[in-house]
Amino acid sequence: MNDTTAAATADTALHDHMLPDDGLAGTLVGRVWMPGAVPGPAVVVLRPAGVFDLSGHYPTMSTLLDTPCPSEAVRAASGQHLCSVDDLLANSLPGTRDTTRPWLLAPCDLQVVKAAGVTFAASMIERVIEEQARGDASRAQGLRAQVVGLIGGSLADIRPGSAQAMALKVLLQEKGLWSQYLEVGIGPDAEVFTKAPVLAAVGCGEDIGIRSDSAWNNPEPEVVLAVNSRGQIVGAALGNDVNLRDIEGRSALLLGKAKDNNASCAIGPFIRLFDDGFGIGQVRSETVHLRVAGTDGFELRGINTMASISRDPLDLVAQTIAAHQYPDGFMLFLGTLFAPVEDRDQPGGGFTHKLGDLVTIRSAWLGALHNRVTHSEKAPPWRFGLRSLIGNLQQRGLLERTAL
Repeated sequence: MNDTTAAATADTALHDHMLPDDGLAGTLVGRVWMPGAVPGPAVVVLRPAGVFDLSGHYPTMSTLLDTPCPSEAVRAASGQHLCSVDDLLANSLPGTRDTTRPWLLAPCDLQVVKAAGVTFAASMIERVIEEQARGDASRAQGLRAQVVGLIGGSLADIRPGSAQAMALKVLLQEKGLWSQYLEVGIGPDAEVFTKAPVLAAVGCGEDIGIRSDSAWNNPEPEVVLAVNSRGQIVGAALGNDVNLRDIEGRSALLLGKAKDNNASCAIGPFIRLFDDGFGIGQVRSETVHLRVAGTDGFELRGINTMASISRDPLDLVAQTIAAHQYPDGFMLFLGTLFAPVEDRDQPGGGFTHKLGDLVTIRSAWLGALHNRVTHSEKAPPWRFGLRSLIGNLQQRGLLERTAL
């Protein structure tokens, strides 16, 4: 097999994995960049007959998700045929873009991108280790043994905010081990932060960014809820909430610097809308698989089992909207169980990304999200913001037909 054939075979394998296990049986909606005389983003639905542009009915994904029943609205909308599903997926893989044909964007647009942190016991312990290590990866191995020895694995069975959790808090404070991460992990209040500005998330096939001044970082494979302006969960997608462990580990006050950078938030490949065959029950039981394949031959695999989450998704949504309104809806990362501890280069060094890593996040119900790692400073700069979107929709005559 020559190099060209091998590359084509690899692309085909990625392409085949982008759809959920049940193919196009679910209600799959997304956003694509549509080339043409006036290029711009289009809201689309994936059907056995192809990819259909719904922009004439719903110029933004936010508009679609705010309908009384989005899945029924999609089924009722005929749309304009753009291309085959195979062609769209093939043009949405890392490094294969043909700019004369449509490709996938992040499936959200006007929604604020929020994220819940420290929602799993295993990753909560890793956050404590980051804090204790002050962002120094070389100290993590010894601290991990100490922290696990004191805390153990019992945190997974503790309900946040319960009397049992508060008793554990007192015990850990007495041992001098209490942490701000444990506070949001087992305390009554969840950590919910803004991951990225509106329209800043990247989609399947685009580069994912880490800062060039970070030496200890990792992907965070997560389920992302699509929530409308009424606080109703109407669908779900996959996401990568890239984590810079050394920067956040130095101080939790650096969370914004660690989390919100150019291309540091990936969502996709599409949103699967809730319908008769898919709902919150499937989200609660979903297993998200991660694979990192490096150009150096290194491979990392991990899983994020939603059944192990400490806080129910409905509770996380309720805490997000308890004192804030989101008139255009929001996307909510639910957190991850995955926290890599495998050594990549030297013993005790742990895992960190290298440029060119191919990150694949996949689940049975939501398909697969593929992104390649680069530095945030070298990723394509984010330039298509709200003014660009509104101007583009107006130029295409979409604002005159229906509300934004």
